Amino acid sequence: MRSLIENSIDENISINGRMKDQISLIERIAYEAVETIRRGGKVILFGNGGSAADAQHIAGELVGKFKLEREALPAIALTTNTSIITAISNDIDFEEVFSRQVQGLATSKDLVIGISTSGESANVIKGISAAKNKGAKTIAFTGGDGGRLAKITDISLIVPSKNTPRIQEAHITVGHIICELIEKELFAHE
Repeated sequence: MRSLIENSIDENISINGRMKDQISLIERIAYEAVETIRRGGKVILFGNGGSAADAQHIAGELVGKFKLEREALPAIALTTNTSIITAISNDIDFEEVFSRQVQGLATSKDLVIGISTSGESANVIKGISAAKNKGAKTIAFTGGDGGRLAKITDISLIVPSKNTPRIQEAHITVGHIICELIEKELFAHE
């Protein structure tokens, strides 16, 4: 048991350490989020399973607060309205669960972030495609080789691992860093 714990911690440290190679990319994502908010847009996030939880977590940090006492920021996770999710899944198709919401909610002012550890989630890919059709800026949080998702987004953050739990841990670390950068840029001067 102890060796499993040690190995998991060591793997997390190694993968998060390799994320230092993507510092410029993380800065670029934070910049895009700040510019989106400054121009009156919102940050829209979505994913499946643990990635849905990450989307909700990041949206919660932006709407609520991360570290600073400040006004709410416009962010929404498309995984929180069970009536919409179940209606689209039942009446249309689960692959359309994010694209239909993006069609109804996104504008060209918005930043749309699709999260998929494999980069192969069909509904996330369709959601990003819908965002591109609306003229929104698109970002992928993914892992491994990035999958099809990384090939269609404007910016792709690819965690250098194929281990889903470690990818998710890196995603939330990066999400927290981005939230802190957004707050610092928009509110630290107050």
